[in-house]
Amino acid sequence: MNAGESNPDLPKSYSAAEVAKALDCSEWWVKEQARRRRIPFLRSGSGYRFTRSHVEEIFHLLEERPDPVNAPLVRTTSTRPRTFVPFEAPAVPLRARRPRRARNAV
Repeated sequence: MNAGESNPDLPKSYSAAEVAKALDCSEWWVKEQARRRRIPFLRSGSGYRFTRSHVEEIFHLLEERPDPVNAPLVRTTSTRPRTFVPFEAPAVPLRARRPRRARNAV
């Protein structure tokens, strides 16, 4: 096999920069997570390398799903009874307050 050929039996490996681009993060973050053993990687002479399965596992590790415990409850009926306000009641006109700086200037 020549130096320029690759072995088709071996999986393709990706650099930290390529993984960072796929994850939309910095190369430093990828290297730091690998250094702290938080994400799977291969150690080679040129640094950290990642296979396709490693990258897929990293995606799964970073994936967040909604927590069913914190999911909002969907109610079909209201818990409070509606109160009826008659339309014959006179409306109270609203008045705007003066701005705070104008009140403090006096």
